[in-house]
Amino acid sequence: MSELRDAGMSAKAWPFEEARRILKRYEAAPPEKGYVLFETGYGPSGLPHIGTFGEVARTTMIRRAFETISDIPTRLICFSDDLDGMRKVPENVPDPDMLRTHLQKPLTSVPDPFGTHDSFGHHNNAMLRRFLDTFGFEYEFISATEFYASGQFDEVLVRAAERYDALMEIMLKSLRDERRKTYSIFLPIHPETGRVLYVPMKHVDAAKGEITFDDETGREWTLPVTGGNVKLQWKPDFGARWAALGVDFEMYGKDHSTNTPIYDGICKALGVRPPEHFTYELFLDENGEKISKSKGNGLTIDEWLTYASTESLSYYMFLKPRTAKRLSWDVIPKAVDEYHQQLRAYEGQDIAARVNNPVWHIHNGNPPESRMVVPFSMLLNLASAAGAEDKDALWGFIRRYAPDASPETHPDLDQAAGFAVKYYEDFVKPSKTYRAPTEAERAALSDLAARLRTHGGPQDDEMLQTLVFAVGKEHGYDPLRDWFRTLYEVLLGQSQGPRFGGFIALYGVAETASLIEVALEGRLASA
Repeated sequence: MSELRDAGMSAKAWPFEEARRILKRYEAAPPEKGYVLFETGYGPSGLPHIGTFGEVARTTMIRRAFETISDIPTRLICFSDDLDGMRKVPENVPDPDMLRTHLQKPLTSVPDPFGTHDSFGHHNNAMLRRFLDTFGFEYEFISATEFYASGQFDEVLVRAAERYDALMEIMLKSLRDERRKTYSIFLPIHPETGRVLYVPMKHVDAAKGEITFDDETGREWTLPVTGGNVKLQWKPDFGARWAALGVDFEMYGKDHSTNTPIYDGICKALGVRPPEHFTYELFLDENGEKISKSKGNGLTIDEWLTYASTESLSYYMFLKPRTAKRLSWDVIPKAVDEYHQQLRAYEGQDIAARVNNPVWHIHNGNPPESRMVVPFSMLLNLASAAGAEDKDALWGFIRRYAPDASPETHPDLDQAAGFAVKYYEDFVKPSKTYRAPTEAERAALSDLAARLRTHGGPQDDEMLQTLVFAVGKEHGYDPLRDWFRTLYEVLLGQSQGPRFGGFIALYGVAETASLIEVALEGRLASA
């Protein structure tokens, strides 16, 4: 084994832990199909959200970890259940009245309210693929509509008809008495109305592969289960899809975890070994509620990318996938800075530490060098103090702080500067609240401004931080964090802020003294 493979076999990072579990699946012999198949599923009932992206990002991380410790080829399929009937109209799309006339039709038979694609399902599939392509994922896309209609699912559907009683037994155990009376694993698609019908079966002909049922008007129909005439209920569809494709790994949210025995049972009843699973915790919005495609709450991928890089989002997805996390605006700055901290740490790590570093998994073992000589959080505070309206204004300060930096040599910093101005304008500025200092605080602030005016020593972060500390101590601040809170609230209009010595070095010694003087004159608090 190579050194990298050895490191991967002992790595504690969760993608390697999952990869080793998949490898153990084939310790006796490699897969007959010649590859290990990873799958992610997507229900295109609404616009894709970050949770959808997270499944593909995390699955890709496990796939790459697997490829590090094994020579077995891999594939990743992104499967869209776009044959599902539209059960309700999403809240965040145009022309909802038009959509209501198409309820219960397959999503690929519902007109596109945006007017850009053949159907609502095609539109949402295109959105998903565009988002995934933005991140450079390697995947194969499969549409359930095409999968059913093309015959790729026919063999398993016929087998489902043959083993109908066994599959129904698995499902009926999980249903309430009232639901059991009308439930069937098969959902016929009405030949005339095109609606997905939730009706009981009058007869399932295993030999012919046909089902007989009455529609809502009492009219009897007989349809073959093949050729896209019928789809499976979503829980049986999960397990049947695994059986049809030979899926080896699929992850899903905690809300699916109670259904795992059903999915596995369906797959086994169809004669195929179920895949390995990984259950992740759900993403929450700023109010602690589960994010939903239909509600449109929580951040979208486009919204995150308005304020931060793709890599920062991938980093956030890597962190503790079994822990519930909020997906709201205030997590972005921390994710950006932590991502670059990990990039800087990577340079000095040995191979054992590198395979446990998130950036190894984000960049498939080849992370770039970080050129962020100024943290994103500091850029936000600089934008605030300078009243910057574009990134060029920030670069005037950055060049003085880091003379060798430029947009050309530090593209990640240049990109972050633009993001910082946008983030500040949209989220920081509207909530800033400056306060006037107390008399004791005025004395301390006046002292700090005077010392900055006469400061002739080095203007580096550490020296200036020492100066700020000294003023706080001499004016009786204990603990000193109260002194820094004063600086943040009076000068920056917020309760938390940057390491203040670094802020002075970046913003400028004379400029900080002027900022303090403006605050003492009451011009910030009254603004």
